[in-house]
Amino acid sequence: MKIFKRKVYDLLKRWKETSKGRTALFLDGARRVGKTTIVKEFAENEYEDYLLLDFTKETDDIKKLFSENMNDLDEFYRILFLNKGKVLPRHQSVIILDEIQFCPPARQAIKHLVADGRYDFIETGSLISVRRSSRKIMIPSEEHKERMYPMDFEEFLWAIGDDSTVSLIRDNYLERKSLGNIAHRAVMKKFRVYMVVGGMPQAVCDYVEGKSYQEIDFTKREIISLYEEDLLKYDDNYNIRASAVFHTIPEQLMNRNSHFKMSKIDKSARYREYVNSIRFIEESMMGNLCINVTAPMQPLELYAEHGNFKLYMSDTGLLITQLMKSDIWTGDDIYKALINDRISADLGMVFENIVAQMLTAAGGKLYYHEFMFQEENEKTEKKYEIDFLISKQKKVCPIEVKSSGYTIHKSFDMFVEKYSSNIKIQNKYILYNKDLQYKDGTVYLPVYMTMFLWE
Repeated sequence: MKIFKRKVYDLLKRWKETSKGRTALFLDGARRVGKTTIVKEFAENEYEDYLLLDFTKETDDIKKLFSENMNDLDEFYRILFLNKGKVLPRHQSVIILDEIQFCPPARQAIKHLVADGRYDFIETGSLISVRRSSRKIMIPSEEHKERMYPMDFEEFLWAIGDDSTVSLIRDNYLERKSLGNIAHRAVMKKFRVYMVVGGMPQAVCDYVEGKSYQEIDFTKREIISLYEEDLLKYDDNYNIRASAVFHTIPEQLMNRNSHFKMSKIDKSARYREYVNSIRFIEESMMGNLCINVTAPMQPLELYAEHGNFKLYMSDTGLLITQLMKSDIWTGDDIYKALINDRISADLGMVFENIVAQMLTAAGGKLYYHEFMFQEENEKTEKKYEIDFLISKQKKVCPIEVKSSGYTIHKSFDMFVEKYSSNIKIQNKYILYNKDLQYKDGTVYLPVYMTMFLWE
C-alpha cells in the first residue's frame, strides 16, 4: 500500500528528540488507521536499523522471552536476535512492539528495557485492548502516549498531490476573508470527496489509484467487518453489548438533534447497563463521544452530563458506507450524487459527523449544550441546543452545523440572550457549505475550515 505523509510523524520525531531513550512511545489508534505503516517508515528514516515484532504472528518462544529473561538482558537480546536473524547496533536502533495487546508481558518489560538504554522502543495497539489484556501486569510509567486518527482533510489533500489549498484557506480563515465563488466551489468539491471516501488509508489509497467508488466502498466494508469482529470478541469476553451500540450509530444520528437513545438498542436498555460498551467504542477510537454540559461554563468537563450524549463514527467515510450497508453493492452513482450535492436526503447527520471528526482530530473533546428558554411573547419555555461547544482562550465558543447554505441561527440568539451576562463568548460559528462571511457577530465558515477552530 502507498505510504502517505501523516502529521503524527512529526510527533514521533519530537518524542525521539526530547525523550532521548528515557521513554517508550505508545502509538494508540483504531485498527487500519496506519499505525504500523507510519512507525515502520519512521524507523527506516530516523534510525540506522530496526526490528519489528508483530505479536499477532510471533511464536510463543519470542513472547516468553519478555516474561522469563528480564533479569538477564544480555541473554534476552542474544536469544531475540538469534531467533530473528539480525543484530541491531546499540543506541542507533529501535525495536517496534506491534499489536502489543497480544503480549502483555512485553508491555510490562518496557520498564526494564527502557532503563537498560540500548535501544529505543515503540509500541502500537489499541490502548483500550491493551488495558483489558494488561489487568494483571504492572503498567509502565516509562511510556509517552500519542494518538493516531484517520487521515484529516489536509492529509487527504497531500495524498492527492495538493500541497497548497490548506495554506490558502488557513490564511483566509485567520483574516476572515471569503475565498470567492470559484475557489470555494473547488475546495468544497475536494472536501466532499474526502467526506465520502473517508480518512482510512486503504480507502484513500484506492481513490488515489483511480479505483471506482464501488471498489472503495468494498474496502470500507472490510474495515467495518474487522471492527465488528473486535466488538464481538469484546462482547464474548465481557458479556456487554458493544456491537449493538456500534450498529445503531447511523440510526442514532438520524434522531432529532442526533441524541443517542437507549431505546434504539432495546426498549428496556438502560445507560448504566451499556456505559462500559459506550466507553469501549470511544476509547478504542471507533467512535467519537459528544457529551452534554448542563452549563456552558469553564471548565466544560465539570458540567458534563455523561448519560446525555451523542455518538459519532470516528470516520465519516465509514459512516457513509454504514448508511448504505443494506445494499449488497454500493455503486458509483450514489457516491457521485453525494459529491455533487445532488441527493435529496437530509445530510445534516453526515455534516455533523465530519465536524465531530475534525474537532476530535484537532485535539479537542466534544461537548454540546441543551437549554430551556422562554421568549418574550411565548407562554412556555422551549428547548434549544448548540451543536458543539469548544473552549478557546478561556472562553466558550458555540458552534452550529448546517448541511446547506441556511443561515438562520435562532438557537444562537437564545443562547446569547440567556448567558451573555455570566459567560465569556469568544466567537459564534456557523459551519455550512457556503463561503466565509462575518455578520452581526457570527462567523459563517465553510465546513472545511473546521480544522482551524483551535488556532
